[in-house]
Amino acid sequence: MSSSVNTINTTNNLLFTNTIQIAIIGLGYVGLPLAVTMGKRYPTIGFDANQQRISELQQYIDTSQELASTEIAEAIYLTFSDQPEDLRFASIYIIAVPTPIDTFKRPDLSYLLEASRMVGKHLKKGDLVIYESTVYPGCTEEDCVPVLAEESGLTYNQDFFCGYSPERINPGDRTRPITAIMKVTSGSTPEVADFVNQLYSSVITAGTFKATSIKVAEASKAIENAQRDVNISFMNELALLFDRLGIDTQDVLDAASTKWNFLNFRPGLVGGHCISVDPYYLLHKAESVGYYPQVLLSGRRINDQMTSFITNKVIKLMIQKGHRIDGSRVLILGVTYKEDCPDIRNSKVIDLINELKEFKLQVDIWDPLIKSEKVKKDIGILSSEPHEHYDCIILALAHKEFYSLRWDNIRKKDTVVYDIKGILPKNIIDAQL
Repeated sequence: MSSSVNTINTTNNLLFTNTIQIAIIGLGYVGLPLAVTMGKRYPTIGFDANQQRISELQQYIDTSQELASTEIAEAIYLTFSDQPEDLRFASIYIIAVPTPIDTFKRPDLSYLLEASRMVGKHLKKGDLVIYESTVYPGCTEEDCVPVLAEESGLTYNQDFFCGYSPERINPGDRTRPITAIMKVTSGSTPEVADFVNQLYSSVITAGTFKATSIKVAEASKAIENAQRDVNISFMNELALLFDRLGIDTQDVLDAASTKWNFLNFRPGLVGGHCISVDPYYLLHKAESVGYYPQVLLSGRRINDQMTSFITNKVIKLMIQKGHRIDGSRVLILGVTYKEDCPDIRNSKVIDLINELKEFKLQVDIWDPLIKSEKVKKDIGILSSEPHEHYDCIILALAHKEFYSLRWDNIRKKDTVVYDIKGILPKNIIDAQL
């Protein structure tokens, strides 16, 4: 790999493909597809601190199951490394590390700031740092830039520059690869904004949208998931209401969806590392400027209580069918945070399982998307498809594999079947969310 130092010419924002050296920091669901995409056109270093992850990727193995080996191999200019010193070759750094919340639901910037410190040690005059991690408006320039400046000894917007382009990866969705999703871009100066936009435009076939500032780009990402969270919370609140009224929520939504401008959101468990997390980043920033949002908070409260509602509903259904709760066997179908994705981070299904166990139910879990034996052991996932009859079955995820499940192998005459996703035939279920 060339060790030459390349700089951004802020007086000429043309994209010179032969002078770019890119480093992608963080090779998870966001960073890896981006590294592979960039690595098909530009010299790119894919960096991750996880040595096992790097070893697997060097063999073209993606354990997140998002990219096939052939797709990784197609990135002929991409190399992988877990050695921070290899970052010195880059002139453009793209940081795509997790931004979770802590136990008090406050933003946890530890990964982001650590990545910034690491990059800052290698920054040179003319280098560019682009952030993709989801943050609150102002985080890039108020929290990350000072770290870059302190570690490098360089001056922001004079010696080094920044951009922000929020990730828009949709894990588990093979119909929308990274290149098919429009990208929002931004830069710390008008010239840098043009450069960042051209960089992404060169690899994103769906096109780009240049935001007017980094803060605007940050805010656009924050509200994308917050909006979805609020809309789902409304559907969940309707499910709570219609349950008391004895009305099938799915039937109501099917009828309402016949109107052209009805937004067809569905009730469900809201987990994962985006929709259930990002609203807290927006909430944190709002409170820091003395504004206390009501809709965001109410939506979060409703979505967080759905596991308790489902648990209580299932217990009542089992009692109605004459089951003795203590010791009854329950099968949970699906444990990841969303359909057709092996990611279990912040999965609300795990919360549901823990609540069911508090009633001394014996809970089995079946999720064919989980391949890791360690994860199976840690969570208690069955190693093979269940063949026993259960007292209760809860369909938690609409994985494709579950559409062809052999129900006669797992269901008895008095088995309670609860469908969270609303996809099962009504003649085999007792209730649905």
